[in-house]
Amino acid sequence: MEHWLERERDQLALWLPVALGGGMAAWLMLPARGQWIAFILGCLALAAAALATGRGGRLARSIAVGALAAALGCSLIWWRADRVAAPVLARPAVVDLAAPVERIERLPARGIVRLTLATERSDLPPRVRVNVDAAKLRAGIGAGSRVMLKARLMPPAAPAVPGAYDFARVAWFSGLGATGTALGPITIEPTRATSGERMRDRLTRHIHGRVEGSAGGIAAALVTGDRGAITPEDDEALRRAGLAHLLSVSGLHVTAVVGATMLVALRLLALFPVLAIRFRLPLVAALIAAGVAGFYTWLTGAEVPTVRSLVAALIVLAALALGREAITLRLVAAGALVVLVLWPESIASASFQLSFAAVTAIVALHESPVVHSWFAPREEGRQWRLLRGLGSLLLTGLVIELVLMPIGLFHFHKAGLYGSLANLVAIPLTTFVVMPAEALALLLDAVGLGAPIWWVAEVALKGLLWLSNAVAGAPGSVAALPTMPVAAFALMVAGGLWIALWRTRWRWLGTLPFATGAIMAVAAPAPDLIVTGDGRHVEIRGRDGSMRVLRERAGEYVRGMLSEAAGIDGELGAIDDADDARCSRDVCTATLGAGGRRWRVAATRSGDLIPIGAMLRLCRTSDIVVSDRRLPRGCEPRWLRLDRPKLAKTGGVSIDLDSARVARVAWPGDQPWLSPVRVAPPRLPQPGRSGRPGE
Repeated sequence: MEHWLERERDQLALWLPVALGGGMAAWLMLPARGQWIAFILGCLALAAAALATGRGGRLARSIAVGALAAALGCSLIWWRADRVAAPVLARPAVVDLAAPVERIERLPARGIVRLTLATERSDLPPRVRVNVDAAKLRAGIGAGSRVMLKARLMPPAAPAVPGAYDFARVAWFSGLGATGTALGPITIEPTRATSGERMRDRLTRHIHGRVEGSAGGIAAALVTGDRGAITPEDDEALRRAGLAHLLSVSGLHVTAVVGATMLVALRLLALFPVLAIRFRLPLVAALIAAGVAGFYTWLTGAEVPTVRSLVAALIVLAALALGREAITLRLVAAGALVVLVLWPESIASASFQLSFAAVTAIVALHESPVVHSWFAPREEGRQWRLLRGLGSLLLTGLVIELVLMPIGLFHFHKAGLYGSLANLVAIPLTTFVVMPAEALALLLDAVGLGAPIWWVAEVALKGLLWLSNAVAGAPGSVAALPTMPVAAFALMVAGGLWIALWRTRWRWLGTLPFATGAIMAVAAPAPDLIVTGDGRHVEIRGRDGSMRVLRERAGEYVRGMLSEAAGIDGELGAIDDADDARCSRDVCTATLGAGGRRWRVAATRSGDLIPIGAMLRLCRTSDIVVSDRRLPRGCEPRWLRLDRPKLAKTGGVSIDLDSARVARVAWPGDQPWLSPVRVAPPRLPQPGRSGRPGE
């Protein structure tokens, strides 16, 4: 072991952010405060034992450092969660708000504007987010403006079904205590917007005026980070084609800005012999690129993914300035370490995992001696050079797709299968055509000559949209899986890191956990029954394997969430159309065959009262009864009762009838967003009532 670690000594530092992130993941996974303390003490004990018994060997030092980093990671995210603590709304409420605006997010494609408001009431959370009809807002609104409106607010939603997006956790770390929708008219006391907001808003409107529709939305997203003008249909097509990363200003965009700035700066500075003789021009160009990258990050709103990319870019520029190799796994590890220290909660975000997994895969692939020898520069004809360049792009794209697929399937339950081919065209098109054309067009607009360049950018953006729609609509373009077991995902991540971060032949031992996790993910049974946390929406697997919903008028969001959880890529049918189901206006019953027996499922779907006798008979003859109301005390189905009180404790559930296994959203835990301090405004009096106490 010592000999092996000696050969791998240059790679040991790469495991420091892995250990730090492992401690953070342990805090998220372990439910109880006592377990967090036990984990930290256990790591400290392991470090002490390694140092005491290891006789100063590299193995002992590595174990000690890793254990200390894991303890620090667990402590850091615990401290961060407590530091951002803020009250959360206790129940849905209609309230009158008069509050200053902290942030504005415009979504023209949906016709709404999202306002983050800093409330000034003790009976409300300190920060809420409200969706407002864009037609009701004047153009002069900006951060600092004071708005007066009536809004219906809701507490941040927990996952509706197992494996769904956990908005409650994200809202906790963002400081949001409630979200909602504005009702009725809105009064605005305008204020002078900051220079950054004015510039972003003016640039966004300017770009939308030059390029219309979703193409203009993508153009604005690349410059100011505003994605609101992209239609939901085109946004879904980009996601299915594996091109959604182009919309989030992150590594690709910052890298393009830095690279273009350094190239232009070097060429311009080289025109002056005095500068070329007296100064290190690469250093000067790197400083200029760093300043431009910082301005670009500020211009796009300084979102966390952009700041992450800026940190990584600055580390690379610092390496260039010091004369070191610019792109190495050590620099990637340093960037990950900085991000995790500043934003520990990002360890659970798909954005962090996707971006660092992609960069790690690219660097590890091209640091491999075999791949490096294939694609290293050499004396050859232009045709062979072009062919090897395309081969390098294709191989890189395939490896990235393989690495990112488990992450996409874990978080979104879907992954594009043709993404590597689509990115082979889309990334060069965006980097070398769209972004330079936009930059040049904006410069030429100062003298009124930008129209021809905007035409070039628009044609390229429409080509990008055509490509995304063509790939998204191709047969078999998307792989869909039901909710992946956390253990399967953890095994694939561990195996992928083992392969990427070591250099000797022992690295290939990582294929064992990766393959085991992949088999577990593929073999995970699809649920036969899914119930949302409010009991209103039920999804049942039919005899033909298709999934059907209880309420035919369920919205697109609910249908999408249910289809993803079930691993279905397509439309959901109505339970009324199933041969093995019987439905009335108030109740539906369905018979499912699984686990060597027949299961009878009953679900209520109207707000009308059902005669008590009929309800009790339905319960006695059913194995599972689901309702969004409180069922009578005598309602005792043969196997499982899921009514409002029960679902309030369990959250949404998914059921595999073959193994009679029930997965639930809510488990007891001490994470602060699971049991936060709650506030609630007084209930408004009902129409026609005086509202006096006791009435």
